[in-house]
Amino acid sequence: MRLSILSILSLLASVCLLPLSAQIVYEGAEGPGKGKHIVFIASDHEYRAEQTCPALARILAKHHGFRCTVLFGVDEKGFIEAGASNIQGLEALETADSMVIFTRFLDLPDEQMKYIVNYLDQGKPVLGLRTSSHAFKIPAGKTYSRFDFKYEGEDYLKGFGHQVLGNTWVGHYGKNHVQGTQIQIVAEKKDHPILRGVEDNAFCYAGAYVGEADETFEVLTNSQPLMELRAESARDESKPPFPSTWTRHYTGKSGQKGRVFHSTQGASEDILDASYRRLLINGAYWVNGLEDQIVADSNIDFVGDFTPTAFYNGGYILGVKPEDLAGFESPIVPKGLGVNPKAKVRKRATFSK
Repeated sequence: MRLSILSILSLLASVCLLPLSAQIVYEGAEGPGKGKHIVFIASDHEYRAEQTCPALARILAKHHGFRCTVLFGVDEKGFIEAGASNIQGLEALETADSMVIFTRFLDLPDEQMKYIVNYLDQGKPVLGLRTSSHAFKIPAGKTYSRFDFKYEGEDYLKGFGHQVLGNTWVGHYGKNHVQGTQIQIVAEKKDHPILRGVEDNAFCYAGAYVGEADETFEVLTNSQPLMELRAESARDESKPPFPSTWTRHYTGKSGQKGRVFHSTQGASEDILDASYRRLLINGAYWVNGLEDQIVADSNIDFVGDFTPTAFYNGGYILGVKPEDLAGFESPIVPKGLGVNPKAKVRKRATFSK
């Protein structure tokens, strides 16, 4: 069967556009971030990075002026798949001023991974959330095995998490999904620019991690496990606070030192707390060198409907493509095309923040 010239051109156009279908771009309005490009990489199995990242990107674009590109893990049909090791469009990092990474256990193809490696080699800014401490799980013998969270070679010991963010995966602190977390400001750091407008004792649904600080860290907040998964819960006095938010610098292959902001929380439900959400927005300013522009009462309202689902392994909405999240008014989360029995909205009658 012969194809017309028009049909051939149409087919070629669809093929050329395919890699771009896995990303969305929120163009910045006016604000301190105008002229800065942030690239978000969202693909974790449990904590709904595919909800957190576009929600933060919209706030930073609409209210603060940043140009924000969000890249998702997708399946072979282009649907968002939480934790998928297929992230198209990573070439956007070539023009990025900063990278926000929220991934877990990824083993990306070399042709995708190379963009992340090239970015890090330049020593450019990184904001890491939750599972990005164990962002990569890459078998020995592969090109980028050194980025694995358990890598034992002295050339890049403990991989990306340890070398860039400061911690690889150490462990849960308390019972995740059972004990919530109170985010406590380190008293002597209360005047740090990132903490402007951040109130003490923000509540996060995601359980605490073991945070091990070293001399390269500036710890801004600690995680205090609570007895229950609610903001009003009593503290678990058997578990003293561990570091949960810090800044540091890493050195790229180029010799350039890059700013790092890391938070051990970041689930999509966590950012319902306005104080915690402000902490992350301020962190994005800091890694971009805009700490002098951080204002305590800046607008951090959600843009469009934001109704995050409860975080569970596999509990993502089925049948959603990145383009379903395009624009400032599309709901987060879209209804999707399928029903996942694990994807549900948590009852939050006790949430008071």
